[in-house]
Amino acid sequence: MELSFQSKAPALNTREQSTMKTAAIRKFRTKLRSDSPVYGLWVTLESVSITEMAAALGFDWVVIDAEHGHLDWKEIVDHLRVTVRSDTVALVRLAELNGGLIKRALDIGADGVIIPWVESAEELRQAMVFAQYPPEGRRGIGAERATAWGQCLLQHAQEANEHVLVIPIIETVTAGRNVGELSQVPGVDIFFFGPADYSSSAGHRGQWEGPGVAEQILSVKDALRLAGKHCGVMATSDRNVIERVTQGFQMVGLGSDCGFLLRSLRASLAFIGCDRQMSTTLAPDNPLLPARPLHWPSEAKRPDRPEVINPLGAGKRVEMAEGVVFECLIGAHNRARSLTTGITTFAPNAESPYHIHLCAESITLLRGHVMAGVEGRCYQLGPLENITIPRETAHCLENLSETEPAVLHMALATDDPSRAMVPDNFRKIVMAHDCAGHTGAERVTRCATAKRYAAGPKTEVIDFFNGDLMPGLEMSGGYALFHPMGRLPAHVHDFDESICIIDGTATCVVEGRRYVMSDGATALQPRGRVHYFTNESNDSMAMIWVYAGPLPERIVVPEFCATAEGNPWK
Repeated sequence: MELSFQSKAPALNTREQSTMKTAAIRKFRTKLRSDSPVYGLWVTLESVSITEMAAALGFDWVVIDAEHGHLDWKEIVDHLRVTVRSDTVALVRLAELNGGLIKRALDIGADGVIIPWVESAEELRQAMVFAQYPPEGRRGIGAERATAWGQCLLQHAQEANEHVLVIPIIETVTAGRNVGELSQVPGVDIFFFGPADYSSSAGHRGQWEGPGVAEQILSVKDALRLAGKHCGVMATSDRNVIERVTQGFQMVGLGSDCGFLLRSLRASLAFIGCDRQMSTTLAPDNPLLPARPLHWPSEAKRPDRPEVINPLGAGKRVEMAEGVVFECLIGAHNRARSLTTGITTFAPNAESPYHIHLCAESITLLRGHVMAGVEGRCYQLGPLENITIPRETAHCLENLSETEPAVLHMALATDDPSRAMVPDNFRKIVMAHDCAGHTGAERVTRCATAKRYAAGPKTEVIDFFNGDLMPGLEMSGGYALFHPMGRLPAHVHDFDESICIIDGTATCVVEGRRYVMSDGATALQPRGRVHYFTNESNDSMAMIWVYAGPLPERIVVPEFCATAEGNPWK
C-alpha cells in the first residue's frame, strides 16, 4: 500500500495565522496620535505569568528586557507568546544596536524593538535599516514565528515595514544635544528616555535625575513633541505616573515586575516594622529602617474638614457629678468622628460614682492623686499615670486630696458620649501600686517605668493603650515628650486625632498653617490632614495624643506636603 502525505485539512487562513499584531499596533499608535497616554510594564523576570497578567489587565504595552537582565531567548519568546491574542504591544529591549539582535527579536514575534544608547541620527537610521525588509532595509526573511513559520510569508513581508516599532532610548547628554537630527529620521515616531543613564552621562552617576537633569530631559522632550514625536519614560511611583502624563509624556511605564514585587514586599515589611534597605551583598544583615515617606498622600485620604485648635477654657463644660466638671475640647461640637477628649477637674474629695460607657474610656492623671475603681479593683494613680477601661465595664473615680483639686485628661472612643450609672455592689480590692491592671479588662500604665520609643528626632513616646495592648479596643493613644528641637515627621492618619499639650509650648504645622499651643490646648486633626508637631522652645514639651483608630498608625509623607506650596489638597 502506498502512503500519501497529502493534507486533507483546509487551507490556512493567512490573516488568522499572522503573529504580528497589526490591530494592536494600530490601536497603540491611534492612542498616541490622539494624545492619549499608553501605559506599560517593564518585564525582567522569567515567569511568563507576569506578561500574561499584564495582557489580561489590558496594559497597552510590555517591554521584555534583554539588555540588563538574565532572560534568554527561550524565555523571551515565551513572554511574546502570551500576548498574541491581546491588544498588548510586546517590545523587546536589546542589549545594543545590532542587526542580528534586531532581526532575531522581530523574527520570533516581537512587535518592535527598544534600542539603547542611541546618540546620532546615523545610528537611528541604521536601526531602521536592520528592522525593515528590502528594498527599504536589510532584514532577512525567515520562517519563524513572525511569518507563522513560513505560512504567512507574503502577508507578513507586505505589512511588517509599515507597522514595526523601532524606539530609541535617549539616555545620554549627547543624544539630547542631537535631538533635532534624531527627530528627522523617517519611520521613528516614539522616543523613550532613560533618566538614570542620562544622569550618569551628565556626571551624576547613581542618581535617577541628578541636578539639572530633570530640566534637560523635559527640554529634550519638548523639542521632540514640537517635531510631532511621542515620548516615553518610566514612572517612579503611582503619583509620578500622573506627573509624567501632565508633563507631556505619553508612553508611561507604571513600573517593572521586580519593582512592583519589591514595593509590595517592603510595604508589608514596613507595616510590621521589619523593612530594610538592601545591600549589594544581598544578605539581610543591615539594620531595620525607620518609617519611609510616601511620595504623596493617597487621594482616598482627602480630608473633608479643617483642623480645629481649642484653647483650654473654650470648650463645652458639663458637670458630671458634684464637684466634677468635664470640659469637652474634641467631640461632636467641632465635628470630630469616633472621638471625644477633654479635661476633667475634680474638686477636693469629689468623686464620680460607678458608671459604664458603651465605648472604651482612657483616663490620664495630670495633677493630683486619685483612686480609680474598676468593678471593685482599686488603683491609686499619680501624675502621668493612665488607666484605660474597656466598653461596658463599671468604673468610678475619687479625688484622694482634701485640699487640692485633681486634673485629668479623658478620652472616649465615640463622638456621642453617654453613660449609665450602676450600683456600687463590688467587693473592694486594693491593687498593688505596680499592678498593670486586670487580665482581659482594664490596663494601667505607670509613666515612670513604661517602655519608651522615639517617634521622631529628640522624642520619647509611651503607648498607653491600643488594640494590640488591649484586644478589641477601638482607639489608641499615649504620652509623648519632646526635648528642645524635638519633632515628628510630616504625616497623615486614616482617622481623627486629638493632641493635648500638657506641658511646655508646641508648634503645630498643618499644611503650612502654624499654631502655637500650650496650657492644655487641644488640636483636632481630621483624617487626612498633613501635619506635624515640633518643639521650637528651649524647654521640654509634652502631649497626650489619642487616635480614633485601634492602632497608632501614621503615614509618613515628604516634608513638602506640610507646606502651603506642597499642600496636596489645595
